[in-house]
Amino acid sequence: MQSVLTREDQLNRLRTTEKWDIIIIGGGATGLGTAVDAATRGYKVLLLEKYDFAKGTSSKSTKLVHGGVRYLANGDIKLVIGALKERGRIFKNAPHVSTVQSFVIPVYSTFSKLKYLIGLKLYDWLAGSLRVGNSISLSKKEVIEKLPHIAQKDLHGGILYYDGQFDDARLAVNLAQTAVEHGSTVLNYVEAKNFRKDEQGKLSAVICKDQETGEEFVAKGKVIINATGIFVDDILKLDTPTHKNLVRPSQGSHIVIDQKFLDGKDALMIPETSDGRVLFGVPWHGKVLLGTTDIPIDEHENEPRPMDQEIEFILETAKNYLSPAPTRADILSIYAGLRPLAAPTGKDGESTKEISRDHKLIKSDSNLVTITGGKWTTYRKMAEETVDMAIAVAGLIPVPCKTKQMPIHGATKDRYHGHWSLYGKDYAAIQLLAQENPTWKEEIVPGYDYQLVEVVWSCRHEFIHKVEDFLARRCRLLLLDAKASIIAARKVAEIMAVELNKPEDWVEKEVKEYEELASRYLL
Repeated sequence: MQSVLTREDQLNRLRTTEKWDIIIIGGGATGLGTAVDAATRGYKVLLLEKYDFAKGTSSKSTKLVHGGVRYLANGDIKLVIGALKERGRIFKNAPHVSTVQSFVIPVYSTFSKLKYLIGLKLYDWLAGSLRVGNSISLSKKEVIEKLPHIAQKDLHGGILYYDGQFDDARLAVNLAQTAVEHGSTVLNYVEAKNFRKDEQGKLSAVICKDQETGEEFVAKGKVIINATGIFVDDILKLDTPTHKNLVRPSQGSHIVIDQKFLDGKDALMIPETSDGRVLFGVPWHGKVLLGTTDIPIDEHENEPRPMDQEIEFILETAKNYLSPAPTRADILSIYAGLRPLAAPTGKDGESTKEISRDHKLIKSDSNLVTITGGKWTTYRKMAEETVDMAIAVAGLIPVPCKTKQMPIHGATKDRYHGHWSLYGKDYAAIQLLAQENPTWKEEIVPGYDYQLVEVVWSCRHEFIHKVEDFLARRCRLLLLDAKASIIAARKVAEIMAVELNKPEDWVEKEVKEYEELASRYLL
């Protein structure tokens, strides 16, 4: 296996490789998973990401690795079984970034208690040997012990069940590292600008551009995969200008509040909000995430901002279940992700509740392979199916998938204090690096245990190029506490400027740019 290469090493590969077996556009969960799958089968792989890895939806999830209790309620048994299998594989292959999480559903009628208990017993059973815990009925007293701030009026008791939690952006960077270790060339901040086709109208190359230097490349490939999430239609229109949209984006928003509002290790699951959706209150990195919403939108952007109506909906729902309830003044950060759902064929206003959560795999006439839909939990299975189709389209020598039981970079069951566990096996090397310079052990910002050495490590091993890459996705400070992340920005920029050999004016530009971005995560 190869160590993580420098950006210049990878750009040199892009300059000098005559032809790739597989070119992947998109560096989110599915694109990175596809790069790992293809590389471990021995194919020559290039992945291009316009921004940073997991910049979009893949870093803005509810942080759950789950089968999907709500999909079970909709009768989508096949989707749930597949997701539960993949949940078990994430626990085994990436235990450093994933963990079992207990959830409590408070119930306010005997009928509700029976309904949810039966449903969750079925959920446990469907997981088979990959089950992570047994659902049980809780008395009113037991619910209050687990959720001290739960609204007690008419409370009948509850259900305790188990699912998974993970750090989405950390898993993404580990997938990028895994892909490189198995021979892939994986580049962020390189945009796919256009395609070239052969005389038969089949895709033969991607014209791409390095966002940092402006250098353009022509990457020839036997097959090209479009794994750009909510942007799949943009890539399909590069191929076929008359293409009609496949994806209808749905916005899911979250607010982040202090852990005192749950005050325990159990998560809160509200199974039916006023509009019939599910809402979670999940402990995460010492805070609590409340979400998600589900709003169909017509326009998609790379930095969506939660709408005021979404924030009010989350707060109003929480008010019905928590006492004291969080207010706008308690919000530390807000964020939104856009899900690439299959576009509805009915009326334009069709609810996103009825749009499929499953993934779709499509081959265009030009031989462009497009993967869309799905969710983080099933990223590995989606990647496997995508590579299988790419092999058939390109006529590559078939090699079976190897990722079902393959550890991801950093995988270890060892647990360290606080956020350090997320580095897995890299933890020891980071501690060794910190000994080179005593100042690197300093905290980045008061109140959080992130250290300056992590910025150095990320510059050298985790593909960061902007302050945002570190504060939003390598450590998660932007999502946990947007104001604290703004305070941290200058220190981070100064270390990055030295490590990445940036010009004198880079720090000021980056800090200003970051402050503008972070303001979107504040009310």
